[in-house]
Amino acid sequence: MKTWEMLKNEVLFRNLDETMAAELIKEKTYPWEVLPEIGAFIIKLGNTLSEEEYEKRGENIWVAKSAVIFPTAYIHGPAIIGKYAEVRHGAFIRGNAIVGEGAVVGNSTELKNVILFNKVQVPHYNYVGDSILGYKSHMGAGAITSNVKSDKTLVTVFVNGEKVETHLKKMGAILGDEVEVGCNSVLNPGTVVGPKSNIYPLSMVRGYVAESSIYKKSGDIVKKLESACE
Repeated sequence: MKTWEMLKNEVLFRNLDETMAAELIKEKTYPWEVLPEIGAFIIKLGNTLSEEEYEKRGENIWVAKSAVIFPTAYIHGPAIIGKYAEVRHGAFIRGNAIVGEGAVVGNSTELKNVILFNKVQVPHYNYVGDSILGYKSHMGAGAITSNVKSDKTLVTVFVNGEKVETHLKKMGAILGDEVEVGCNSVLNPGTVVGPKSNIYPLSMVRGYVAESSIYKKSGDIVKKLESACE
């Protein structure tokens, strides 16, 4: 598969039925093309949601009636909190956020300009900004996405020595379906992790991690055994 093919939405996200943002993602070829349009898409989608299933709370905030929102959580619009999602104590949702069905946004977790597919878990002390997390992906306690380069230049994605331009100043991480990120890991700007891959705890990740891989450290990435990927 060619470098650019690895980064396509259709390769990273195999379960578009598991997100309210399927229409937006299908319109785009690459995930970073989705990020600037999340806010406008939420407003458009929110105004079509069933009043039997969702209630509007404040300006451009739609919360499923079956979702559990703890009293100390803060939600700023535009935002959609999906059915049976859980937003726990001290969570800070800064806007432009889609929290999928059955997803968990944990204590002291902060979200900004993100799409969380269904059943995503960011349950403890996570920061997720300018990012997309695929179906059933999970970030361990303290794992964060870093979304701005220290020199403030535009974010690029490195794949097999090739540099792919995103033309964005802010881009965190893109996690394919069923990715596991270990505790206290940092996903640097422009990180893209293929489906069913695992990131070791305390990792500092940059660039592209192939599908069904185990990231141990920079330069030490191994493929999973076939039985482990089933």
